[in-house]
Amino acid sequence: MSEHNHDHGCDCGCEHDHEGEASVTLTLDDGTVLECAVLTIFPAGDKEYIALLPLNDEGENEDGEVFLYRFKENSDGEPELENIDDDDEYEIVADAFDELLDSSEYDEIVEENE
Repeated sequence: MSEHNHDHGCDCGCEHDHEGEASVTLTLDDGTVLECAVLTIFPAGDKEYIALLPLNDEGENEDGEVFLYRFKENSDGEPELENIDDDDEYEIVADAFDELLDSSEYDEIVEENE
């Protein structure tokens, strides 16, 4: 099971790397800049959320930690990430993400056995 972090604060910029995979550059409250791969954007309740996988300098994730944020587009169509400050909301989002992972893993197993 992945760890989730929902309270580290960021300013973000969404980009696409040279391989076409979506990535997000986060600037944390302490000034640390962190590159993250976008795992998925998914609904939970009546809002959308994004799951980010933090990457080290080699482009790898070392500890399986996943960051979850509220996701929306501003009036210019640019993506915006918001911290999830409410514990109840966070639990709903984390459960929805875990269910998404479970169904994805199931789908991969079925596809491999066809």
